[in-house]
Amino acid sequence: MALITTGGKFIRDLETQGALALYIPLEGGMEGRYRRRLRAAGYTTYTLSVRGLGDLSAYLTGVHGVRPPHLGKKSSGNDAAVGNVYYVPPILNYQLEQIPAKSKGLVLWMIEGHILSSQEVEFLTQLPSLEPRVKIAIEMGGERYFRYQPLKETLVAA
Repeated sequence: MALITTGGKFIRDLETQGALALYIPLEGGMEGRYRRRLRAAGYTTYTLSVRGLGDLSAYLTGVHGVRPPHLGKKSSGNDAAVGNVYYVPPILNYQLEQIPAKSKGLVLWMIEGHILSSQEVEFLTQLPSLEPRVKIAIEMGGERYFRYQPLKETLVAA
């Protein structure tokens, strides 16, 4: 393994494939290097954990309702006893509006991707074709060295 990695092949593969499954050493540090290479190549990165997202298509591309944790308090009245629903704008569309004009696009760097179902992974493989400015990088597990593969290949293995 090279001491200094330029990340050029990783960036080219991300541009051609659109979505990559990443396997990163568990002690950390490698993902920061590759995210820094992406930013240097002109991409904007946004880190997101997939835990608790629910419906990915609604969360990323549509207005969706969330309920904050009730912390033991119940609302009184005719509404549901679990609290009010607050509506949040689509995360992906909001981030795309905020990226600089000179940016090549948005890389959605997702962690804890091993908990995703096959339908959610399939949606994420199709997302870069629906929105060409978006690239997906999902940490799918640990490995002794940094390696990646196209995300659609993880569907075949599952």
